[in-house]
Amino acid sequence: MIVKQQQQIDALRATLEDQQKLLERVAAAAPAAPSVNAAAVPRSTSPDRLVASATPMIVPSAAAAPTPAPLPLRGPSPQQPAPAPASAPLQIQIGNVGIMPVGFMDLTATWKDKNAGGSLGTNFGSFPYNNTFPQAKLGEFRFSPQNSRVGFRIDGDWKDTHFIAYNEFDFLGTSGANNLSVTNGAFVPRLRLFWVDVRRRQIEFLAGQSWSMMVPNRKGISALPGDLFYSQTIDVNYVIGLPWTRQPGMRVLFHPTEKVTLGLSAENPDQYIGGSGGGPQITLPAAPSPLNGLANSQLDNASGNVQNIANLHPDFIAKLAFDPNAHVHFEVAGIERTFKIWNAATNSYSTKAGGGGAVNGNFEIAKGLRLVTNNLWGDGIGRYFFGNAPDLIVRPNGEVSPIHAGGWIEGFEYTRKNTFLYTYYSGVYIRRNVAFDANGTSLIGYGYRGAPNSQNKTVQEFTIGFNQTMWRDTKYGAINLMGQYAYFLRNPWYIAPNAPKSAHLNTIFFNIRYTLPGAPSPPRPAGK
Repeated sequence: MIVKQQQQIDALRATLEDQQKLLERVAAAAPAAPSVNAAAVPRSTSPDRLVASATPMIVPSAAAAPTPAPLPLRGPSPQQPAPAPASAPLQIQIGNVGIMPVGFMDLTATWKDKNAGGSLGTNFGSFPYNNTFPQAKLGEFRFSPQNSRVGFRIDGDWKDTHFIAYNEFDFLGTSGANNLSVTNGAFVPRLRLFWVDVRRRQIEFLAGQSWSMMVPNRKGISALPGDLFYSQTIDVNYVIGLPWTRQPGMRVLFHPTEKVTLGLSAENPDQYIGGSGGGPQITLPAAPSPLNGLANSQLDNASGNVQNIANLHPDFIAKLAFDPNAHVHFEVAGIERTFKIWNAATNSYSTKAGGGGAVNGNFEIAKGLRLVTNNLWGDGIGRYFFGNAPDLIVRPNGEVSPIHAGGWIEGFEYTRKNTFLYTYYSGVYIRRNVAFDANGTSLIGYGYRGAPNSQNKTVQEFTIGFNQTMWRDTKYGAINLMGQYAYFLRNPWYIAPNAPKSAHLNTIFFNIRYTLPGAPSPPRPAGK
């Protein structure tokens, strides 16, 4: 009986071995799962990253998204069904389209040692001198939820084309109510971003209101907020020296490889002579010349909210970005602008071109430590420094003359577990551009002897801050505590007798943020 049982066991073992070999042959003959074209997957859609247009936080890798268990090689048995992919509660999947709310809720506390105005943001070019009363003798403190943001993102596929639609609002709009601090914080929503991006193979096209392509990137030339560098600060005006604006336009990108991107954009123009966000204004030729009426008609002095300024053509921007690996991003960019005005006194035009170039990069020089450098210099580009430099002056003969200006940001960013630290030194320099008025004795333009002390030569900032992730879950969001200290210094071109040589401002920000959860589904592989 024992011998017969052993023979039966050997026969069963042989049968099992034959079945095992058959299954292995079938598995080997099965087609491999299609690989995702990495060039077609937005780099900010990794499942362990919270997607929202927050300060583009380099999220500490505290809690990666749960990864589905691998399927058995021979396929799941009825008793062991394949595990379902991880999902985000706020994401809706409709066929090949994913719809996801994005945003965060903020409560920000701000303290300034002078009553500098600007609410949450810093008016870089106009904080008061020590002899400006009473602003220089009074500080300011306030709480605000205005930096909270809400919006949505749509990802989808059509044949071998992937598209992204992005929309975002904040609450920093201008309010007509006068009781914001008395009885009702009725803060007004404001459109920040509203664009659509379509990519097919190596070609990508974007249209709508987005961050300007002059904004430095962290990766590629992506318009997604998490792929841009606009600092890590709590200040809603970011840092002085950063070239940025959010404006309508169109761009075309070409991806010859996964490591190189070339872009060309046409964006909204504006002939700007100062006055926005505390920025200094030029001095126009005096009456009776008709040139003193150019402000707010042919040239923008930020005195109204109506877009009625004449412009010749869009601002053209080109950028070339290199991303050889995850540790290095380097880019060069250029901008071309053209200014044109009409002189009623002589019935003649004056047309001048302006432009500039940028060299930007961020490099991981040690584990978790990145070096940041962003630099832009040129003529007639002052509007892109948050309006802190005018684009041009007008000479008494009606000739346009672009103003030379430049800005820089140098600093470090460090990530360790749930803690993020940063420090930046940044600034803007505005060269003088002076002319004699028609009377031959008075000076006009920018930076002349006798100019108002609002015509700055330099504005500089040193800032340091932290971002601590207190709790984070891919499905339910994150809670962060953030702090920032900033020291500002501005120097005018002309210093009147017995007047201060400079103005300074100390500011402290503290912020509590809850970020909405979710990450969009990756697109299907691009067509060959």
